[in-house]
Amino acid sequence: MGHFFHHHLPRIWASRQAIAWLLTPLSILYGIALLVRRQSYQWGLKKRHRLHVPVVVVGNVVAGGAGKTPVTLAIVAHLQAQGWRPGVISRGHGRRTHDTRQVDNDSHPADVGDEPLLIRQKTHVPVWVARLRADAGMALLQAHPETDILVCDDGLQHWALARDVDICVMDDRGIGNGWLLPAGPLREPWPKPVDFLLHTGANQIPGGFQAHRQLADWAVDAQGRRVALNSLLDQPVDALAGLARPEGFFRLLRDKGLNLHETLALPDHFDFEAWTRRALTRPLLCTEKDAVKLWRHQAQALSVPLVLQIEPDFWSALDQRLLSLKPR
Repeated sequence: MGHFFHHHLPRIWASRQAIAWLLTPLSILYGIALLVRRQSYQWGLKKRHRLHVPVVVVGNVVAGGAGKTPVTLAIVAHLQAQGWRPGVISRGHGRRTHDTRQVDNDSHPADVGDEPLLIRQKTHVPVWVARLRADAGMALLQAHPETDILVCDDGLQHWALARDVDICVMDDRGIGNGWLLPAGPLREPWPKPVDFLLHTGANQIPGGFQAHRQLADWAVDAQGRRVALNSLLDQPVDALAGLARPEGFFRLLRDKGLNLHETLALPDHFDFEAWTRRALTRPLLCTEKDAVKLWRHQAQALSVPLVLQIEPDFWSALDQRLLSLKPR
């Protein structure tokens, strides 16, 4: 089923073809369950937890990655520049643990999740993971009482946590065929009320703000040494990516002029525990998310950072929204 999801469902979700129509009864059942669950929070049948600091949720409404983690990293850096003391909470998708725990720079990615570990290593702010994001928030605030704002990496559909700002990230898929899972890619019906819509690819949905994604001009090895991508232009290289859409990473590498000899598309959050160390005959390039796991098995791999440029109007609008939330 994982192989089917990874390779075939994205193509099915792009249009309303026959296979998608066959899945619509399941989508109807999913939609009913979603409505009952959401209404149970709105009617007070289930408790929503409100924390004593503002909560900013960065998420999406389609299955698969849309660039949420790079947006989270950019928002954390912006908040720090504006004088906030942010922390980050997450479920820690794909981790083998189920408890509430702090993410440290040397945490094992299988214990905390690859994205929370990457966020911790790049921002150095407090990061906590828990099955329930409210538990992660309460634990973080107790351990780091100086924190005055929380950024939730993913969680638009996690109604148990009350939030102050919803940021929906969309890539160039938009909402696909517009149907709910599994006939379409939507985790919940669209349109839905959000505070900010941020496009990390071609703008398929009217409105919102634009972010431009490109790779840095360098790669980094496990010791933190930089290697200029220009120095790799005269030789073939290999690349791998454990992303929801690995072909996007490969395309960005080719846009840099690199000659990709072999590409390896892996499932999102691939853990590399069964990875067989290679005797590299060509440079091996990977994403930052993969590097936090791959470097434990293949220290020679080169991680290529993603650079996200968000239009200034987004930051102005976000600052204006957060101004009303900041304690006087």
